[in-house]
Amino acid sequence: MSVQTASPPRVLHPLVERLRGIVGNEGVIGREDELLVYECDGYVVEKKTPDVVVFPETTEQVVAIVQACNELDVPFVPRGAGTSLAGGTLPVGGGVMICLTRMRKILEVSLRDRYAVVEPGLVNVHLTNHLKGSGYHYAPDPSSQGACTIGGNVATNSGGPHTLKYGVTVNHVLGVEAVMPDGSVVQFGGPCEDSPGYDLTGLFVGSEGTFGVCTKVWVRLTRDPAAYRTMLGIFETVKAATEAISAIIGAGIIPAALEMMDQGIVGALEQAFHFGFPLDAGAVLLIEVDGLEVAVDQEAERIVALCQQHGAREVRMANTPSERALLWKCRKQAFGAIGRLSPSYCTQDGVVPRTRLPEILDFINATSEKYGLRIVNVFHAGDGNIHPILLFDERHAEQVKAVIAAGDEILEKCIALGGSVTGEHGIGVEKISLMNHLFTEETLAVMGDVRKAFNPDGRCAPHKMLPTAGGCGMEHIERNHPGRRAAM
Repeated sequence: MSVQTASPPRVLHPLVERLRGIVGNEGVIGREDELLVYECDGYVVEKKTPDVVVFPETTEQVVAIVQACNELDVPFVPRGAGTSLAGGTLPVGGGVMICLTRMRKILEVSLRDRYAVVEPGLVNVHLTNHLKGSGYHYAPDPSSQGACTIGGNVATNSGGPHTLKYGVTVNHVLGVEAVMPDGSVVQFGGPCEDSPGYDLTGLFVGSEGTFGVCTKVWVRLTRDPAAYRTMLGIFETVKAATEAISAIIGAGIIPAALEMMDQGIVGALEQAFHFGFPLDAGAVLLIEVDGLEVAVDQEAERIVALCQQHGAREVRMANTPSERALLWKCRKQAFGAIGRLSPSYCTQDGVVPRTRLPEILDFINATSEKYGLRIVNVFHAGDGNIHPILLFDERHAEQVKAVIAAGDEILEKCIALGGSVTGEHGIGVEKISLMNHLFTEETLAVMGDVRKAFNPDGRCAPHKMLPTAGGCGMEHIERNHPGRRAAM
């Protein structure tokens, strides 16, 4: 589905020449066939091609690009690897896409002070690999870790399997450098802990590119655990697996990770990679505890016992580093295996209290039957962050409509159960119409005022996150999702 919006006249030809003067001919894409690659991110339901894509390599080049856009009144949107799943990088009103993937250097690593300084286009796993053998690591590990960038993680405050114990991206960002929408360069925070004044770093992380363009990140490094114990619990039903989750947390155990995959995901993984999973299992739990060698065995034994008490027919233990790596490989490649099940898929991102997981999963199953859609599940069960994956064929308009309606109902149910419409994917353009279901008008107005303080002209990442009274952000919602606007 394409987002067609009425845009004001753009002075694009002079701007393209300015951009080429800033980054060179090889740093600008303007041909229609090349631009199609950038018409959407991981949220394939809505598409909009930018007018031009530019690839800066330095902060100074980003400044010059933003200043040129301002002078010619052209909107701009930052983008990383395009793995975001809520349309956060969609250029709704057209204009310039500032692609940061060439800004990928590791600028500094200070093990003594436990931080690293990186550029926003650095792929998350590249920092992990760089730190191997040092005794430290960067804890946030989204499932798209092999492709997503740290700048993109900052934009959406990404989580990942180890969120349960170690926290999300904001808990590991000490500071950011950003080019503001007026072209000025600011630094929030830095290598020191607890900078005085307001926590503007925490405010910037998760702002989805609506406050400015991130050009540098100070990240906290975490000491490697002395030992790991990684287990795979095999259950007959999803309900039994969720009851085991509640029992583990209720016993006061905080695993480093607690991930659930249902039968659909297990089948896809087994077909793709032949991990030896039982195809008749209703669900599997990937559980990891880490810490001191003397403590992890005891925790692992308690977890095995709790899983068996709640119906696990088997709990497998990874006995070697290679076995542990294999289990994590299967979890990290779960989304890649979905291509064997369907030509298109939409990954939702909601949160419920852990104790309400059985209810939301029952609701997801009922929604699947209601709309005639197959929905499979893989999610961060430990913190209630669900990721139902709706399978469809985007070439069929009726299936697209069904996916949008089903996704909205699942997220509304998350709100009704005391949860949220996103845990780590962000709002982007996908969930704008749900914002006033989650927040009051007064709260949304305050959010709007904060955004205006950073981005007064709205030229940076327009029509994202917040519902508006008019303009192309609302027009595209009304055109593509009739009835949503009336609900806002």
